[in-house]
Amino acid sequence: MSVEAVFDEAARGYDRARRMLVPGLDDFYGAVLENIPFGREKPIRVLDLGSGTGLLSAMIAERFPLSRVTLVDISVEMLRVARRRFAEKFSPGLNRLEVRVMDFARKPLPGDSAGYDLVVSALAIHHLTHHGKREQFEKIHNALANGGYFMNADQALGKSLEEEQEYQEDWLRRVREAGVTDQDIEAELVRMKADKNATLEEQTLWLEEAGFDGVDSYYQDRRFVVYGGRKGEKKEVEHG
Repeated sequence: MSVEAVFDEAARGYDRARRMLVPGLDDFYGAVLENIPFGREKPIRVLDLGSGTGLLSAMIAERFPLSRVTLVDISVEMLRVARRRFAEKFSPGLNRLEVRVMDFARKPLPGDSAGYDLVVSALAIHHLTHHGKREQFEKIHNALANGGYFMNADQALGKSLEEEQEYQEDWLRRVREAGVTDQDIEAELVRMKADKNATLEEQTLWLEEAGFDGVDSYYQDRRFVVYGGRKGEKKEVEHG
């Protein structure tokens, strides 16, 4: 089954599954919202990569009522749910929304010369190879306006085998406490075999190598991390 088909099939129950399978989801996504460094009345342009059903982007759109959001995902069904979410939540919701069905890892990112003020992603970039992550960070840097920010809510690999084992055991305990069935846990463990996690330290280093300034991490709950950086303003060249 293709990646698109997997996510198309999961679209209907995706939000519920994400909340059960990501411990502390409100704090996780909340760390993105709290660290977006713009005033609430700023008309920011936002790009969400691997947006899924638009859960994070809808939170951003609510926080920044003059924002315009472009959602990018490989799944038509996920984006259909996102359209419905924006139509129901905002009035007129779809005037603030653009959707692109595409594989952001393989295609140029949408946008124009003005660039985006904010690029976000949630639980998507960890599916890329490490080389793919580095390429993606460069593409994101290029897609941003000068002074724009990138915020990534994603997964991190433990710095040692022992730490990685601790992450896994903690996740299993917490999802069981949340009431996830053994069958659903087994299905998720199968999906997780395709994850290509990197350590938080590697990911922030790659952001710096891609040209980001002020790279920092804002949240970590075992495997789940939020980090980001800023595209610096162009400096005027002095002529002597």
